[in-house]
Amino acid sequence: MAAGGVDERADFDFALPAGRIAQHPARPRDAARLLHVTAGGLRDRVVGDLPALLRPGDLLVVNDTRVIPAQLDGRRGAARIGITLDRELPDGTWHALARNARRLRVGDAIAFGEALCAEVRARNPDGGVVLAFDRQGAEFAAALRVAGALALPPYIARPAGPTEADAQDYQTLFAAREGAVAAPTAGLHFTPALLAALAAHGVSRVAVTLHVGAGTFLPLREGDPARHRLHAERGEITAAAAAAITAARGRIVAVGTTSLRLLESAARDDGTIRPFAGETDLFIRPGHRFRTADRLLTNFHLPRSTLFMLVCAFAGTARMRAAYAHAIAAGYRFYSYGDASLLERA
Repeated sequence: MAAGGVDERADFDFALPAGRIAQHPARPRDAARLLHVTAGGLRDRVVGDLPALLRPGDLLVVNDTRVIPAQLDGRRGAARIGITLDRELPDGTWHALARNARRLRVGDAIAFGEALCAEVRARNPDGGVVLAFDRQGAEFAAALRVAGALALPPYIARPAGPTEADAQDYQTLFAAREGAVAAPTAGLHFTPALLAALAAHGVSRVAVTLHVGAGTFLPLREGDPARHRLHAERGEITAAAAAAITAARGRIVAVGTTSLRLLESAARDDGTIRPFAGETDLFIRPGHRFRTADRLLTNFHLPRSTLFMLVCAFAGTARMRAAYAHAIAAGYRFYSYGDASLLERA
């Protein structure tokens, strides 16, 4: 709670009918609806209209992370242990979230079928554990494809587990660098035809990398958002990408909250971008002074979530509450497989 017992999360709450939560993506992807949110009002479009909404010379900043099969079912003796990988640490171990973590002790071995085994190196107060796997590099990636499954968000109902379609649907066209637990979902809307149309219109593109962690699904538990701490995520902006983004100041369109968080993490006070390689736990909420993106393409987010707070910081809380009320009334589809919004910075 904030001072005086006020729960500030209520400022970022809204009622969402269960039927508005998308269980499958639009087909084709760029047929998803797009709500254009500007100071002048709200306009209903589709993602395929992006070339008409952007200007020649604009720069799309996309996230090229690739989702890994991060959900693992293991055994420590007779005990079943559910593991969701979160992020790889600099020493090659992995931070992970564990179900039944209270059963684990430092030194315990967890077997994930015949393909993979891990030793518990540490337990964290937040319920996370640090795991050292018996394989590294390409061998680890190959074993993970055998032992793991996609960690789909809990609001996508898959009683029998992720489907073959999900394996394709939950990757963006830009996916190149393995390491994400969750997809950067704004990027899911792009198709080769849309990219070609944007290029023909003079809109360019540059890739950065932020490996989205399992913490993206965690709710905002503190009544005072200032007390909330995000799980760190690994990111990289190359020198070439930093130079291209800096040169495009005033014309930057961030594709997704992940791209925006990474840009803001790497920004100098004057809005130039420095090369970046490391972790960020930047929590963007109202009051943040943006130094980089001018527009943000993003999906519709959960109530009381850090991501809804981010879009309120970017476009204004009153404007975003009005936008979400319109989207709910107009039947927009929400969350990872849902529709999109294009936000003009307040």
